[in-house]
Formats: sequence, structure tokens, C-alpha cells
Amino acid sequence: MIHPTAIVHPGAVLGANVTVGAYSIIGEHVEIGDNTRIGPHVVIEGRTRIGRDNEIFQFCSIGAAPQDKKYDDEPTRLEIGDRNMIREFCSFNVGTSQDAGVTRVGSNNWVMAYVHVAHDCVVGDHTIFANNATLAGHVHVGDWAILGGFTGVHQFVRVGAHSFCGVGTVLLQDLPPFVTVAGNPAKPHGINSEGLRRRGFSAEGIAAIKRAYRALYRSGLSFDEARTRIAEIAADHSEVAPFGAFLSASPRGVVR
Repeated sequence: MIHPTAIVHPGAVLGANVTVGAYSIIGEHVEIGDNTRIGPHVVIEGRTRIGRDNEIFQFCSIGAAPQDKKYDDEPTRLEIGDRNMIREFCSFNVGTSQDAGVTRVGSNNWVMAYVHVAHDCVVGDHTIFANNATLAGHVHVGDWAILGGFTGVHQFVRVGAHSFCGVGTVLLQDLPPFVTVAGNPAKPHGINSEGLRRRGFSAEGIAAIKRAYRALYRSGLSFDEARTRIAEIAADHSEVAPFGAFLSASPRGVVR
């Protein structure tokens, strides 16, 4: 299961049925879970832990030092969950001591070619990153979020669950859950209704989320007034609660 041209450090820990392709390099502090497939010409280094049933395609750089001038070879980490598809030329960096010291990518994510996940990012589950989507440092991405091709996310920005970014989007502020945006800089264009339907949200729940969206973006209310109105909607519709909670914990401000 390990190609004869691959270099696997004796200290690396590989689970059952792990495949390592030609000319790939696996470093000393790497752990790879069962049934994970590593393609050819992949470099996995640093203190990196990868779960089971992942597939990492050729020419990826996983666990390299962060692109941060303050980094001084601290023993920081990268953790990747299970059942992720990571396509060609992706780069995921370890964390830094300026944050939690770990970059985390969850499970069941679909990551297309040339995606970059910088230091100290936290990516949830079931996300889709289209080609060339790029996260700067310290970005948090919620479950089921979709980033279109060439999306760029500024450092420390939070991307809410079930949100959607159109192709070429530039996010300079937080993106609330459920909201669809596009443009440079990003502008709101409604909620991700189709995605919510596919994930089992009820028609009543989607209608409530639309009312919350209109309160924030279409009513003319101030930000604080909109938060109050959204809290009222959430009191009767639990689906809206993540929207209100996100707005209350947004130090950068949200896309408006």
C-alpha cells in the first residue's frame, strides 16, 4: 500500500489500509487514519493528524509551517477529520501560538483544487470549497457553508453555517448563517433557500429565516434594532436562533 518511491518516516503512524502514492513524503509526527488514500507527490509534514477514509490527491502540501512571520517553529498542529475529499494542489498549514495553536478541518468536506487553508482556521463539516477558495489566518467556517471559486476570506472573518458565496467573492466582514453573498466586497443576495430545502429545513423554518434576513437587510432598521427583531422571530422559530447568536458575537461586523 506504500509505493516504493514514497518516503515515510519511521515515526509516522499509519492506520490499516492506508495508501501512499509515488514520491509522496510523510513526516515524523504525522498520524493517518484507516483507509485514507494519499496520492502521488503529496507532502504531509508537521504535527498533523488525519482521520479515516480521506482521499488526498496529488501535489498537496499538508501540515507545512504557517505563512506567518511571527512563527518560530513552535510545535503547533493540524487536525483533519474523516471522509474528506481534498483535490490537487491544496495547502493546509499548522496553527500558531498567537491562537489556539491548531488548524482544524472537520469531516465530510469537499475541497476542490488549489484551496488554501491558512494557520489557525477552523472549518466545520459538510462544507464545499470550490477551486482556488482561500482562507487567511484565523478564519472560522461553519457547517454546510459553500465557498465559490476564487472566494477570498480576510483573516479573523467568520463564515456562518449554511451560507453561500458566489464565484469571486471577497469577504472582509463576517457572513451570517444562511445568507448568500457575491461580489468584491461581498454584498447580500438573499438566503440559501435551495440549500436549506436540500438539508431538510421545513418551509415554515425557511420562511422564518427569510423574515430574519429582511429584518437585517431590507427593513431599514439599525443593526441593534434588527437584532432585537431577529430575537423575537427566533423565540417562535428555533431555526432562526443561530442567526441571532451569530450577530451577537460578531466583533468585525457583518456583511451588509
